[in-house]
Amino acid sequence: MSAGLRRGLADLACRALQATLPPALHSWGWAVRCETAGIPDDTKALLFALSSVCGLMPRAFAAHLLRPFATLTGHDAPFSEGSTIMRIFDAITRRPRALGIACAIGAVVLGIAYMAIAGAPMRYLGINLGALGIGLTMLALLDRSAAADQPWAGGAIIAMAGALLATALLGSEVEGAERWVSLGGLTIQPSLILLPAMLVAFSCTRSVQATAGIVAAAAAMALQPDRAMAGMLVLCIAVLLLTRRDRHVVVALTASVIGFAATLVRADTLPAAPYVDQILYSSFTIHAGAGLAVSGGLALLLVPAIVGLCRDSENRATYAAFGAVWFAAIMAAALGNYPTPIVGYGGSAIIGYALSLFTLPRRAEVRAAVGSQTPGTTDEASSDRHPLIALA
Repeated sequence: MSAGLRRGLADLACRALQATLPPALHSWGWAVRCETAGIPDDTKALLFALSSVCGLMPRAFAAHLLRPFATLTGHDAPFSEGSTIMRIFDAITRRPRALGIACAIGAVVLGIAYMAIAGAPMRYLGINLGALGIGLTMLALLDRSAAADQPWAGGAIIAMAGALLATALLGSEVEGAERWVSLGGLTIQPSLILLPAMLVAFSCTRSVQATAGIVAAAAAMALQPDRAMAGMLVLCIAVLLLTRRDRHVVVALTASVIGFAATLVRADTLPAAPYVDQILYSSFTIHAGAGLAVSGGLALLLVPAIVGLCRDSENRATYAAFGAVWFAAIMAAALGNYPTPIVGYGGSAIIGYALSLFTLPRRAEVRAAVGSQTPGTTDEASSDRHPLIALA
């Protein structure tokens, strides 16, 4: 990687930190930026910037979380509702898809930083950035044309399950596993693209069609075989069973458990791929900054689910399914030779994460107290805004 790109990433990390810190910590952000600029070695400057971001981000999040208590004590000036930072923060948290877009971008950037430190080929970085662009473009097109809870969602789940079955029967085989499809010299994993969206959509679309699609997906995971994705099925459907029990969920859980058991019977002998598998551990052997970048990027993937569960009680099942899906992907990457989502090399998980954001509600049904909204930030004033615009 060129020195200019490393220096640019370091400056980008500093700017992102400055934009996130509350006013009370702005001086720290300036200090980190000045110190980074004063480091002559570009690699050391990037590592210092990433370490500072990982060290100060918890303080920034704590400051935002403690804002309501600061009001009670009368020291709420740094956390004023009228501040630009708080308006942006509230606007994004009220729009789950916009929050998810921000987390996806942050995770991809941290993954690129890890690969830059680890010395990955430049084309790996470009492929991840390209996948992010493709995923966000697809999300924007879907957002303008349809809603995740429309009646045709069951048919879409069936179609995606058919694609997964076709992959199991006709896909590229590696060490006895058929999980991939080759497109123009690039290899993609359809299950990482389609299965997360299918499962989150199933949480709000309980029908015979949707259930049949999940059963077919479980069969596809058993045929490929893909132990990680089969485990994702089991965990997500089990979480749905805890939030809302009905016959569709029971049937889907039974099929997913059988499919997961079938993957356990067949040995999974695929070796770990560089910059893809087992990087949650190997990144720390490269440098602490690289390890923190990987860990921080993975944590970002769960933020939309956590915020949604706390703020939107009307759609708890959907947020629980979203969190279960990506938690399962992270755990699979930690326990075996499976792709590390978003922060590792590979565009399938990046596109899959973007598509799964479409299945989240357009807006969080926040139960705010009377008079708690700031003038100019009401829901009605921005209910039709696109989630990408909310990020601006």
